[in-house]
Order: sequence, then structure tokens, then C-alpha cells
Amino acid sequence: MNITKEQIIDWLEGAAQVFESQQDFLTDLDREIGDADHGLNMHRGFKKVCEKLPSVADKDIGTILKTTGMTLLSSIGGASGPLYGTFFIRAASKATSKEALTLEELTQILKTGVAGIVQRGKAKVGQKTMIDTWDAIIKNLEIEQDKPLKEALNIALAAGEKGMKETISMQAQKGRASYLGERSIGHQDPGATSSYFLFKALCEA
Repeated sequence: MNITKEQIIDWLEGAAQVFESQQDFLTDLDREIGDADHGLNMHRGFKKVCEKLPSVADKDIGTILKTTGMTLLSSIGGASGPLYGTFFIRAASKATSKEALTLEELTQILKTGVAGIVQRGKAKVGQKTMIDTWDAIIKNLEIEQDKPLKEALNIALAAGEKGMKETISMQAQKGRASYLGERSIGHQDPGATSSYFLFKALCEA
């Protein structure tokens, strides 16, 4: 079973709906340790992506992902725009001319996108960032390559949720949250949470 181009479009549209419905929740998380704008930014960015999708719906997956990344770069403020923009633009480089994706290809695309986030944000696992969610997802996808697509995605999603929740007990070492020092402990990272929502939307698509 492969992931079709239509499912990639469904993923991005689904993500836009999730970020609309979870805007206040993400903003509340960000209010505790950041600028209180993460929910607003993610909603605005993916709303713009949805507006662009009809113009690329007939293009290959690489073009769809690159357009998504460029749109997020230009429409999301703060750190999220450059990080999520880079994620999609890097991911697109592995999806050029593709009309469908195997589990292995999807894993490589996500892995390449996450490597872009790491390079741009210089974050490591355990520093209370979106990398804590993504690292768990990628590692589990790589382990579960012999499983049916949906089963592998659901296992990775559960791992991503665990990675997200583990940020609660961490002290932030990156971004604005790091200024709080020990006071950042006890709060779930907004970026780790939006990354979980994004991958969950992919699984549902």
C-alpha cells in the first residue's frame, strides 16, 4: 500500500483543520514558556497553505511539499516559519517527480525534513523542542519497515506522542523557553505538540 498524491493533499488540508481547532490549546502551551503566538502562527500558516493547494494539486508530491514549505516560510512568524518551512522544503527534495510514496520513501522524506530542522535550529533530543517528537517518530518508522503502512504509521504516532509528553519534565535549552531555566520544567513544548498534530494528520489521511 502506497501513499498517493491525493492523500498528501488530504494530509495538508487535515493539518490546516487541526491547527484551526487546536489554535487556542497551542497558544496556551506557548503562553506558559514562549510568546503565546504558536497556535495563531500555525493556524495562519496552514490556512495559507490550503489556499495554495488547488494550484499545485495536479503537480508531483515534491512540488506540493516545496510549495507548502515556501508558503509557511513567508506566512509564519517567529521560529516556527523557518523550521517548518525548512522541513517541507528539504522533504520535497526527496519527493521530486513522485506521484505516490512507499513507506520507505515516506520515511526518507520525513527524515530529510527533520534533518533540515536540526541543521537550522541546532536542537538535539532532550532539549525540549519539536525534535523530541520527530526523533521518536523517525526511529520507529525505520524499525517498522516490514509492517503494513497504516500499522507502521500508528506505531510511530504512539512513539511521537510519548516523545511529546516527555518534554513536560525537561528543562528547555533552546529558544525563548530556555530563558526560564528551571521554570520551563512542567510544561509541554508547543513545537513538540504541533509536530505531533502534524504527523497525526498524516496518519489520518
